[in-house]
Amino acid sequence: MTTYTATHWGIYEVEQERGKAVGLKPFARDPDPSPIGLSMFDACTGPVRVMKPVVRESVLQHGVGAAREKRGCERFVEVSWDTALDLGADAIRKTIASHGNEGIFGGSYGWASAGRFHHAQSQIHRFLNAAGGYVRHNDSYSLGAAHVVMDHLVATMRELTASHTSWNVLKANTQLFVSFGGVPHKNAQVSPGGPGEHQVRGGLREMHEAGVRFINISPTGDDIDTGGNVEWVPIRPNTDAALMLALSWVLHSEGLHDQAFLDKYCVGFERFQAYLTGQSDGQPKMPEWAAAISGVPAARITGLAREMARQRTMVTLSWSMQRSHHGEQPYWMIVTLAAMLGQIGLPGGGFGVGYGALNMVGSAETRFGGPTLNQGINKVQAFIPVARIADMLLHPGQEFSYNGTLHRYPVIDLVYWAGGNPFHHHQDINRLLTAWRKPATVIVHEQFWTATAKMADIVLPATTSLERDDLSHSGRERFMVAMKAMIAPVGSARHDYDIFVDLAGRLGVKEAFTEGKTAAQWLRQLYEDCRPSASAAGIKLPEFRQFWEAGIADLGASSRDEQVVMLDKFRADPAGNRLKTPSGKIEIFSERLEGFGNADCGGHARWYEPTEWLGSPKAAQFPLHMLSDQPHTKLHSQFDHGKLSMDNKVRGREPVIMNPADAASRGIKDGEVVRVWNERGACLAGARVTDRIRPNVVKISTGAWYDPVSYAEPGSLDKHGNVNVLTLDIGASGLSQGCAAQTCLVQIERYEGTPPPVTAFALPEIVPQAAGS
Repeated sequence: MTTYTATHWGIYEVEQERGKAVGLKPFARDPDPSPIGLSMFDACTGPVRVMKPVVRESVLQHGVGAAREKRGCERFVEVSWDTALDLGADAIRKTIASHGNEGIFGGSYGWASAGRFHHAQSQIHRFLNAAGGYVRHNDSYSLGAAHVVMDHLVATMRELTASHTSWNVLKANTQLFVSFGGVPHKNAQVSPGGPGEHQVRGGLREMHEAGVRFINISPTGDDIDTGGNVEWVPIRPNTDAALMLALSWVLHSEGLHDQAFLDKYCVGFERFQAYLTGQSDGQPKMPEWAAAISGVPAARITGLAREMARQRTMVTLSWSMQRSHHGEQPYWMIVTLAAMLGQIGLPGGGFGVGYGALNMVGSAETRFGGPTLNQGINKVQAFIPVARIADMLLHPGQEFSYNGTLHRYPVIDLVYWAGGNPFHHHQDINRLLTAWRKPATVIVHEQFWTATAKMADIVLPATTSLERDDLSHSGRERFMVAMKAMIAPVGSARHDYDIFVDLAGRLGVKEAFTEGKTAAQWLRQLYEDCRPSASAAGIKLPEFRQFWEAGIADLGASSRDEQVVMLDKFRADPAGNRLKTPSGKIEIFSERLEGFGNADCGGHARWYEPTEWLGSPKAAQFPLHMLSDQPHTKLHSQFDHGKLSMDNKVRGREPVIMNPADAASRGIKDGEVVRVWNERGACLAGARVTDRIRPNVVKISTGAWYDPVSYAEPGSLDKHGNVNVLTLDIGASGLSQGCAAQTCLVQIERYEGTPPPVTAFALPEIVPQAAGS
């Protein structure tokens, strides 16, 4: 019988020899399996694993809070599990006694298991809630600005993501598909609980074969693959809102907008119209105005607006659009532009906010609430927007705005992190390096020796999903998988749940955390708890024992005959299907957002000049706009040490994509090591030269493990190509405080001399306890 497992990148079959797991192979029923998971087995059993509990030497000798400035610089001492857990429990008790539970930040972001029980974020939050609560984060790095603004305009991003018009409807009805930022197939390799059938590549190719025309407005020409011709419109990064404004100006000035739709389904168009025409600010948003900003010719803008108006058009934009300064504006503008076209709620028309971001976007598979571990109740009210962690640590007590209200950063004494690598995903890592040394204690659960583990005081080795039983499920996916442990725990690694059980016992909250259940009992309960939801959606799940023995549950025949049209019910009956906005309609002008009084995000979409972009004075010193997209060889930095990721590197470093003109003017050849820098930091990368990127734009995908020449010196050269030593750590606006990584200018030069060796995957100095005591 075939044994299965699941990852973010899909379902895989377990290869066995003589009854022993030796690797993974693609799921036979996946039409487009991701190659990322195939190297997972070797990476999980390789030399980069955290094998035993360790404690930073100064902490072991002098107690928590000792020599914080040495984080990342001094050796670790191996200790027993009891010693590590005693130290961890003692640190938690001391923090609660001196600062209350508001002194604990419960960090978990970016790395997780497709399994729904051994999901690190759920586990750590449940544990900390049992202990009295913790400071949490809101939103995500992926969608910080969109999460906040879209809720005021149309619907939550969670709802929109799960209800996008399906690929089969697009194939049958769409005539023109206009994408801002592409439909990157590489991003859609993933779903949080594991995709079963990857649909994006096939969906796009079927649309092309059906005669759909594609236009991609993007700084890069390779972020959509239809199997056929795509018109590429190169645009300057961070200027999409200006271009959309000009498209809207053409629609309005030529009478091509749908006034009847605007009157019936929207509010506030007249307020936006005054800005669009220049009545309110003296500047009509004409194509010539937008051409000077975006670099897209005025004639092409005019022509595109007319094309969009005369046929069934889907306009969509990528998640990366809102990871920028004023990132709310392109999202607001895509809604406004689609509303002016009047096709929202029609098959094949309207707007999209994430085709290609996740496999589920555009899926017609049945949607239901799957197995979820209850995280309990957090008694601490304090929180931060997720991308403001360095601000919180550096400026305790400082006021910040978020979604119309004012808050203060708490005083954090202890950071507890399980499931994630902030020294990958946070911006301006040199700033984070300083901030990370402020709390008294940093406890980390890790499988591998990432920079986050190297910067901890106490490191507890955790198992990977290959080493534990679990079950996977993801929204709008066809299969649920019984993830049976393939291998025994590596070294002394333990499951996150078991670690928290023992800590909860030391803190006197074991019963609240476990409810008296083992991990196996929790798996059964999570499965049984989701059966009513499945039944209500027309899915009959088998009994748990039958499911576990089979290893997989097919949630029904593939729903290719089902048709999903986003907002069709609202269009059919706007009074009976009111949106959850103040007006119940699409808010082109928002009285609520206007009332918040944010100078950088007003009552309607508009063009705000970013703090740094190719049209700013800073471009004279740093003339290249740096993009930092998701890699195609890994998820974030997860398994950067895997074979697929390693094979993609250039001389051991993350590639930097450059236009031939930019490379030639700097004397750079393909395959050479280059230095990339700005006032925030510098890194080495490997040049990869192609004409599929706009001049004056470069790109380093995220995910290279942080590898500074010296952890002791913020600003030290990163040897490995971690782009986040360069990116900007500011909020997208006072509304969302979202990630603004895509607003980044740099300069590049050839690296002269012998580059320093990459040590990202080298272990820190570790000594046995007897030698270090």
